[in-house]
Order: sequence, then C-alpha cells, then structure tokens
Amino acid sequence: MSTADPSNIIEPQVCKNEVDTIETVQKQAESKRGRDKAAELLNANERLYVSPEDNKHVLRKIDLTILPILLIVYCLQSLDKTTLSYASVFGLIEDANINPKSDEYSWLGSIVYIAQLVMQPLVALLLVKLPIGKFTGVMVFLWGAILCCMTAATSFSGLMVTRFLLGAFEAAVAPAFIAVVQMWYRRSEQTNRNAAWYAMLGVVNILGSLLTYGLGHIASAHLYSYQIIFLFCGLLTVVVSVFVFIFMPDSPMEAKFLSHDEKLIAVERLRMNQMGVASRVWKWGHVMEAFLDLKTWLWFSMLTAVSIPSGGISTFGPLIIKAFGFSKFATILFNMPFGLIQMIATLGGAWLATKQKKKSPVLILLCVPPIIGIIILMVVGREKKHRAVLLVGYYLTSFYPGISPLIYSWSGQNTGGDTKRKVTTGILFIGASAGNIIGPHLFTPAEAPHYSRGLRSNLALFVTIAVLVVLATAWIKILNRRHAATRTQMGKAAKIVDLSMETSRQMMDADEAVNAEVGGVGEKAFDDETDLKNEDFIYVF
Repeated sequence: MSTADPSNIIEPQVCKNEVDTIETVQKQAESKRGRDKAAELLNANERLYVSPEDNKHVLRKIDLTILPILLIVYCLQSLDKTTLSYASVFGLIEDANINPKSDEYSWLGSIVYIAQLVMQPLVALLLVKLPIGKFTGVMVFLWGAILCCMTAATSFSGLMVTRFLLGAFEAAVAPAFIAVVQMWYRRSEQTNRNAAWYAMLGVVNILGSLLTYGLGHIASAHLYSYQIIFLFCGLLTVVVSVFVFIFMPDSPMEAKFLSHDEKLIAVERLRMNQMGVASRVWKWGHVMEAFLDLKTWLWFSMLTAVSIPSGGISTFGPLIIKAFGFSKFATILFNMPFGLIQMIATLGGAWLATKQKKKSPVLILLCVPPIIGIIILMVVGREKKHRAVLLVGYYLTSFYPGISPLIYSWSGQNTGGDTKRKVTTGILFIGASAGNIIGPHLFTPAEAPHYSRGLRSNLALFVTIAVLVVLATAWIKILNRRHAATRTQMGKAAKIVDLSMETSRQMMDADEAVNAEVGGVGEKAFDDETDLKNEDFIYVF
C-alpha cells in the first residue's frame, strides 16, 4: 500500500485557498465600488454614537464653511441673470437695437434657460463623476468671464450668443447646491439650508436694485449703462470663483476644515437620511428608476408650473412696475420691496415647513398670495390713482419664489441613491428651464401696460400647482404603506421612527431606541440604494 506524498496533497489545497481569496477580494472590491464613499470612511457600516454636543459642534462648523459659499455664489448667479431686466430699464432695448414690437427681448430672457435645459443631462453626469467643489469653482469662473464678454455685445445676435453661454455655465450651480445640501445635512436641516441660498433672489432684488441704480448714473463716453452693469457684475463673479475653487470642499470625507473624528461624525449623522453621501459611480439602474418614478414627474410638473410665472415676472417685473407710470429710477427703487417679500416668503415658508415637518400644506399656502395679487393686477386699471393698489398686487405675486426651494427639498428628501438623486434633480431643472423659457413669451412689451395674457396664464398655473401638491401627497402616502408592508414581510417593524426629521436631542434618544429595538434600520444607508429599493426609507410630505 503506497503512501501519498504530502506535497502532492498540500499543493492543490494552497492553490484552492489562493483562488478563493482572490475571488473574495474581487467580490469585495465590486461591492465597495457600488457603495457610497461614506461607507469606506465608516469601515463598512460600523456605527458610531454621535452625542448631541458633537452633532451641534460639527453642524456649526459645516454651516460656517459651506453656507457662506452657497449664499454668495447664488446671489451672484441671480444678479447675473437679472442684469438683463435691470439693463432693460436703462436703455438696453434702444441701445442694442432690440425691436420692441417683436419678441426679441423675450428671447433674450429665454435663451439662458434653453442653454440650461440642454446642459442638464451632462450636468447630472458630471456631478456624479467629478469632485463637486472644484467643478463648481470652474463653472462660476466661466460664467463670470462670459458676463464680462457681454459688454462687447451691442446687437440682438451678440447678446443671444453670450446669454446662451452664460446659461450653459450657470446650469450646474443650482443642481450642485442641492447636491451639496443633501451631502452635508440631515433631512430635518435641508429645507432651511436650501431656502437660505434660494432666498438670495430676494437679496438680489434689493441690492441689485441699489447697485444698478448707482451704476445707471455713471456717465461714460465709451460704454452704455447696460454695458457697465454687465462688466461690473462679471468681474465680481470672476474674483469670487477663485475663493470657491480653493475653499469649497468636495465632500465631508475630503473636507480639510474637519478633523478625522469630525469627518466620522459628519458622515454618521447622515445615516438615517437613508440617502448616502456620494458614490462617484454612475449607475444606469438609478437612471431608469428616476425616469419611471411617478414622484419625479409630479415634482417636474410643479417646477415647470411655478417657473413659467417666474420667467415672466423676473424678465418683465421692472417693466410691469414702469407701466404703472413710474420713471426708470423710481421703477428700480420700487422693485426693492419685491425682493424683501421674496426673502420673507422663502425663509418663512421653509421655517414653517420645518416646524410642521410637512411641506405640502405650506406649498398650498404659498400659492394663495400670488393668486390674489394676479387678480388685483387683472381687474385694477392703470390710472395713476391706482398705483398704490397695483404695487400691492405686484408685491403679493412675489411670494412665488418660496415655492421652488420647497419643491427641490421635497424631492431631495424623498429620493435615495446618488445617481438617482442627481438625475432627478436634472429632470426637475429641465422642467424649471422649460418654464422659464415659456414664461417671458407670455409677456411682450407690445402688451404693456396690462399684460393680460401673461397674468391669466399665471393665475391658472398657481391653481395647478396646488392640485399637483395634493396628488403628490397622496402618492407618497401610498409608497410609505408599501414600504411598511415590505418591512413586515422581512420580519422588521412596520412602523419605524424617521430619525432624520428629528432635532439633535430627539435624534440621539430615538437612535438608542432604534438600535435596541428595531435592529437593521439604517443598514442600507450607505449602500447607494434607491429609495424604492430600500424598505427602511421613509417618505415625507
């Protein structure tokens, strides 16, 4: 009886072990590639306890670093886009030979949004693949440079080309900011932060009015007033872009202003968002789900509906006031309260939605003042004795900017998966761009002073928004019931606490209860799963 050589037995075993090890490593690598980058920082889903004090400390550092950048850049973007309406009061239509009886001026308002619409698919891809801080800094520089170049545009064709390029480079800013807020803040914190940078529209209507009032008084033998406005705003944007590129972090995992322990806290406190942070991996399955998700198209319809009045009023607002019988300088000054009310509506709406933990009732509430204001503008004559009443009606319409950031927050808080979030945001901005393209064409200078067609259309649209909000709320409730049924089938609790919508102290107490009683909640938080495929995802309305 022969005995086997030990080497002949051990050798195949070693080879088999090596093969198993290689296969295991490959599977782990593939698994990591599909997960969120935050999972790597947290050592493959290892949980950390975040005390209320640590949470407050890290949140304060985030606010002091991230928010100023968002506020300043969006203020400049809003200013740069609205320079057209200010310039129109200071002779742009005459000096650039724009035909006042045609829709050329309306096209100058629309072309920016045509460019943004065209760019959104590329923006969605780049926001997933590229470091968001550096990408944003480059885009800010490019649009500032283009605005400087608008100084050389002295004809309709020249203005159309430069306005198109301006819109193309501006297209990434607002989607990037929504992604930044989702990346850094808990769901309970997102609404107020989105509203903060969006409220810069109101700041622009105040400061922009004062700025152009001053610039409009500059007498130059070489430049028209509108060219001075373009040049000043463009140079200011270029300077700010340098600071954005240097100081805007790409993600919590790469933030230089946070220590290693603070990075862990910054990421862990986002777990119960069930949304992840950033994956840098483009997933076509997420793209498909975004397009097939009914929620996407409800929010798309809302954004389109509110952006049509936005496009018309932002382009023709100063001209509407001028039609009340005011001089060009008085028109600019009377546009300032419009901005103040915008800020109140935007920040107040966000505060109320956060306090109530519901957005749908607040959205319907914000539709009421514009409806009343438009009715006033439609029925009151344009005689000088009615100017005070007409101004009240115009100012009531300025509540509409509070609607858009709530819709963006509502969408962001109800969408899981990095690629799906970026694609959904892109689709929403396509709707917003389409609305802003349509809006200016409902108003034409030839219809002054009543602008009846535009006002009738805007009235119908605000009513439509309220109806769409009711439909979206009903659908979200259905989705929550479906997830509860799935959790029951998997042996989990049907009803779980939505920790992401709680305050700091409540969050910590609830977190302990969840860890103790409802095991498994939050396991998929950094798996880069979509909201429809993550049974722990709680939809908010």
